[in-house]
Amino acid sequence: MGQRLVRAKARIKQSGIPFAIPERADLPDRLDAVLQAVYAAYSRDWAEAGEGSAGRLSEEAIWLGQVMAELIPDEPEVKGLLALMLFLDARRSARSAPDGSYVPLDDQDTALWNLSQIRQAEALMKDANRMEGSGRFQIEAAIQSAHVARRLLGLDNWSDIVALYDVLFALAPTPVVALNRLVARARIYGAKEVLDEIQKIGADPRLVDYQPYWAARGTLLAEAGRNLEAREALTAALGLATDEAARDFLQRRIARLPGTPERT
Repeated sequence: MGQRLVRAKARIKQSGIPFAIPERADLPDRLDAVLQAVYAAYSRDWAEAGEGSAGRLSEEAIWLGQVMAELIPDEPEVKGLLALMLFLDARRSARSAPDGSYVPLDDQDTALWNLSQIRQAEALMKDANRMEGSGRFQIEAAIQSAHVARRLLGLDNWSDIVALYDVLFALAPTPVVALNRLVARARIYGAKEVLDEIQKIGADPRLVDYQPYWAARGTLLAEAGRNLEAREALTAALGLATDEAARDFLQRRIARLPGTPERT
């Protein structure tokens, strides 16, 4: 990365490219790349940083989202991205148990969720929905809002979540979206009904070393009673996990599978 930065700086100098703050009229044309970069920063920190981390990338990403929302208030995708990050960040303190172990969404203590951030996110979504068009980040925020309603209000809204993933997949047909869509469908139709499709999308090279794919595949295989295959998939997920809490979580899940030999 350092070498790339040196080469980029040299090219900018040789080409005489000036540095200047873009005019407001120029911002929309540059918006998509900026939104993608901000969310990439937030996502990396969300995956790797634990509760209580100082100077988290996620804090910077949320701040940048707030700045963009002030600079270009008429862009619904800016509000969608900020809402998405706030929905996720509201659950940060509930992602880890007191002993530091990972807690999945469905097992989280909702009393630990930051309701102020959730209310901010909902208000941003309402503002965005008053504007024309719906983009990727608005739909992803709507999915997180549906998860919040499901947990806080006890709603059985998996069909709504699947419908939102259908819309998201039409906008962004990535293997990760396809995976999340199938996991949501499994909550309605059962694991057995989606396993063939889960295996098919696993042929995509972008999922070969994507740890959540193997974790989801292993979990669904276990739910279907295919314990040997589940152990193989979860072991692959364990090998790809870099976060210690996630590794401990996967090890416990593997240990609970029938036929797993006890450690001596």
